[in-house]
Amino acid sequence: MALGFLDRSRIVAPAGWSRWLIPPAALSVHLAIGQAYAWSVFKPPLEKYLSLSGAQSALPFQLGIVMLGLSAALFGTRVERNGPRWAMFVSLCCFCGGFLVAALGVLTKQYWLVVLGYGGLGGIGLGIGYISPVSTLIKWFPDRPGMATGIAIMGFGGGALIASPWSTEMLQAFGVAYDNVGRVVSVADSAIATTFLVHGLAYAVFMSVGVLLVRVPADDWKPAGWNPANDKAHALITTANVSARNAIRTPQFWCLWVVLCFNVTAGIGILEKASPMITDFFRETPVPVSASAAAGFVALLSLANMLGRIVWSSTSDLVGRKNMYRGYLGVGAVLYLAIALFTNESKVLFIVCAMLILSFYGAGFATVPAYLKDLFGTYQVGAIHGRLLTAWSVAGVLGPLIINAIADSQKAAGKSGPALYTTSIYIMIGLLVVGFVANEFVRPVNAKFHEPTGEKVTQ
Repeated sequence: MALGFLDRSRIVAPAGWSRWLIPPAALSVHLAIGQAYAWSVFKPPLEKYLSLSGAQSALPFQLGIVMLGLSAALFGTRVERNGPRWAMFVSLCCFCGGFLVAALGVLTKQYWLVVLGYGGLGGIGLGIGYISPVSTLIKWFPDRPGMATGIAIMGFGGGALIASPWSTEMLQAFGVAYDNVGRVVSVADSAIATTFLVHGLAYAVFMSVGVLLVRVPADDWKPAGWNPANDKAHALITTANVSARNAIRTPQFWCLWVVLCFNVTAGIGILEKASPMITDFFRETPVPVSASAAAGFVALLSLANMLGRIVWSSTSDLVGRKNMYRGYLGVGAVLYLAIALFTNESKVLFIVCAMLILSFYGAGFATVPAYLKDLFGTYQVGAIHGRLLTAWSVAGVLGPLIINAIADSQKAAGKSGPALYTTSIYIMIGLLVVGFVANEFVRPVNAKFHEPTGEKVTQ
C-alpha cells in the first residue's frame, strides 16, 4: 500500500473542491511524459555519434511504448487502489530516472544503457503516468468523459510541441552541428548526454506540480445536476459496471484492442520517423527541408496530435464514440492514400495530410477511455484502460518497425526520397481498413459480464 503523503486517503477532496483544479495536475504529468513523441529529434544525432541504423535508433522509443503498455496493464489495478498521487510520484521517478540512465549510456557510449534507461525505466514511468490522470479525470467528469479524457491526453500529445524545438536548440547549443539539408555533420562528446540530463531534471520539477495538486472525489460525489440515468440516450452507454477481469473476456474489449492497435500503428510510424521522413521526402526537390524546419514539422504534428485529442474526443460526447472511430480510421486511410499518390509534389498537402492523420491518431487515444467507460462503466476503468494499452505496446513496435525496416531496405537497394516510404504507406492503409471493420463489430456488453446490482464497488 502507498504510505503517508502518497496514500490515497490523504488526497480525498473536501466538500466544495473545484474539479477544474484537476486538469492542470493531469497536464503537468502528461506534458512531461509526452516528450516521448519528440524522440525523432534525437535519432539523427544518435545515429551519427554511435553509428546506428534507423531501426537501431528507434529501439529506445519502441521499448518505451512496449513498457508503457505492459506497465499500464500490470499496475493498472494497483494504480486504482493506491491513487493518483502515488502513481504520479512513481511515474516521476521512473521517467526522469530513465533520462539520467540514458545520459550515462551516451556518455560512456553504451547504447544498451540508453535503451534500458529511456525505453525500459522511462517506459514504466510512461505507463503509470499515462493511465492515472485519465482515470482520475473520468471520475471527476462523468458527465463529459470525452472532454475529460481529451484534456488529459491532450497533454501527452502536446508534449513534443514543447520538447521538439527545445531539444533541437539544446542539442545545437551543446555541440550538434547540422548542414543546410538537415543532416548531422558532427556531434560533440557531451552534447546528447547533457541534453538528456537537463531533460530529466527539468521534467522532475514540472511533474512535481501534479503530485502536489491532484485529488480524488469522495465516494458519494457527483457533479451538480448530473443524473447517470440520462446518459443512457446512446445504445452503447451502460449504467452497469464490469470488472477488469471480466472486461478482457468480452469480444468488445478485443475489438477495441484491434481498433486501437491499428490506429496507433498507422500514426506512430510517421511520428517516430517524422524528422528524417520529411527531410527524405523533399531532399531531392528544389527546396529541401532543413533541420530546423524538420523540427518545426515535428512540432506541428505534436500540435495536431494535441488538438485532435481535445477537439475530436469532445465531439465524441455529441456524436458517439463508434461514429468518431469511423472517421479516424476511414478518413485516415484516404489521407494516407493522398500522400502515396501525390508523394513530394506539394509540401502543403503532405503536411496537412500528416497533421490530420496525427490528429486522428491522438484522438483515438483520447476517445478510447470514454469508449471503455461507455461499455464497461466507471468501476476499474483505469485498470481496463491499462490492459487495453497493450495494443499500444504492439503498435509501438509494429509501426516504427514497418517504417524503419522498409526504409532501410529501400535505401540499401539504392532508392531515395518518397520511394523509401511508399510500401509502408500502403501497409498502413490496409491496417486502418481492418481497424474500421473491427469497430463495426462493437456492440453493448452482455449483462452476464456485469457486476451484481447492489454490490458495493470499491476502487
